[in-house]
Amino acid sequence: MRPFARTSTAVASALALAGSGLILGVSVGTAQAASCSRSYLPLPDPSCTPGVYNSAVTQSTINSTICVSGWTATVRPPTSYTNPLKAQGIIDYGYSDTNMADYEEDHQIPLELGGSPRDPKNLWPEPYSGSQTAHSKDGVETKLKNAVCDGRITLSAARTAIKNNWTTALSVTGIG
Repeated sequence: MRPFARTSTAVASALALAGSGLILGVSVGTAQAASCSRSYLPLPDPSCTPGVYNSAVTQSTINSTICVSGWTATVRPPTSYTNPLKAQGIIDYGYSDTNMADYEEDHQIPLELGGSPRDPKNLWPEPYSGSQTAHSKDGVETKLKNAVCDGRITLSAARTAIKNNWTTALSVTGIG
């Protein structure tokens, strides 16, 4: 599957999952041939999930967007939107574990740094298993956002570091 075809496929998957009750369930069935590579883990495949920015978030708007407590809740898409993408992503990445609860449909560029909330090119099923997981990335996102809001680094520097490799983003930016 072409990476950018996820949206229409996700809609079809949502209808199928909703009809089968799996959208709230445990599994999406047997994984099919992968179109996205797992070789980048704990990072997403950049050809499938390159990351996309929210155009409303710029260095000049951070004090009215990402630096406002609770702002991400105003832009976070509902699970009714992200669960079908997660189900399709589990297939696209060819994960053998198809239990949807074992993944977070994560933003490659996090909402905390002005990532696009709904663009499928910014969302992927990040595993909760492994040595560096979705939970590990959450802490990096918060530290980077705090550094941007404190003026220690620019929004651009934080975005570039997390887009290139979230596991090294703190050291690359000099935050930790």
